[in-house]
Amino acid sequence: MARPRVDLPPAEAIRALADGEGRLALRVTPGARSEGLEIADGRLLVKVRVKPEDGKANEAVLRLLAAALGIATSRLRMLRGATGRDKLVGIGD
Repeated sequence: MARPRVDLPPAEAIRALADGEGRLALRVTPGARSEGLEIADGRLLVKVRVKPEDGKANEAVLRLLAAALGIATSRLRMLRGATGRDKLVGIGD
């Protein structure tokens, strides 16, 4: 069975959450039943299906965020929070 399509917020709404230096605060839920992005309380809530093993959940977060922003995954970098649920991601231009 095919996975349901993920509804993503508009790229402009996600970029509006970034600070002046292009940093975006995320709260991640790994191992979720479904993937998705949601804007709440001034930060982006990210749900990924992948379990947090060997950085695979972080990779899934960056792929989902890149898809939502319409940019390559290589333009995103994890600045802080590689082992926690609260992360800070830099968006390169």
